[in-house]
Amino acid sequence: MAYLLVVIFGYLLGSIPFGFLMGKWKGIDLRTAGSGNIGATNALRILGKPAGSAVLALDALKGAVACWGAPALSATFLSGGDASLMPVIAGFAAVLGHNYTCWLRFKGGKGIATSAGVLLALTPGGLAISLSTFLVLLAVTRTVSIGSIAAAAVLPFATWICGGRGPLLVITAIMGILAIFKHRANIQRLMAGTEPRIGAAKGGDK
Repeated sequence: MAYLLVVIFGYLLGSIPFGFLMGKWKGIDLRTAGSGNIGATNALRILGKPAGSAVLALDALKGAVACWGAPALSATFLSGGDASLMPVIAGFAAVLGHNYTCWLRFKGGKGIATSAGVLLALTPGGLAISLSTFLVLLAVTRTVSIGSIAAAAVLPFATWICGGRGPLLVITAIMGILAIFKHRANIQRLMAGTEPRIGAAKGGDK
């Protein structure tokens, strides 16, 4: 029961569609604007830097809070078992909630910002390596999706380098694969040479 509660907690927290809500507050439905994604990058492009930055921060925060809140929740309900698994389970559930939010017919973002929040809570060193990869590729290519895909690809290796083992390593590997899968449309545009770079009005998103 405790594990199920942690999954529900993480999923519902992650499912809060901050990009969609911010857009609605500004009178814009992000699902029909720009790339049609409710994540941080599309929010930045369509809603502007202040609102987009707020979406980025909130999407990351819900991933971190899911991990930080799981131990207290498990301590209340867990009778036997490994409580150390709770933050990992809650974090992964939060990413799934963001990517497949129940409030928008299970269509959400790509999980990059929420995954970053989870990494901040579980493996800050792994986050630093993945974030550095993202920033370097972004600077070189000026393409957000390339940086995001590269960061997702190195995530399990970054986790391993920073001492992550067992369930944490498995979950970060799955998170990386899921993030790349969610970027499949971006990959198609990259192959076709139509993926926009920084400054474009439309294109890939987090």
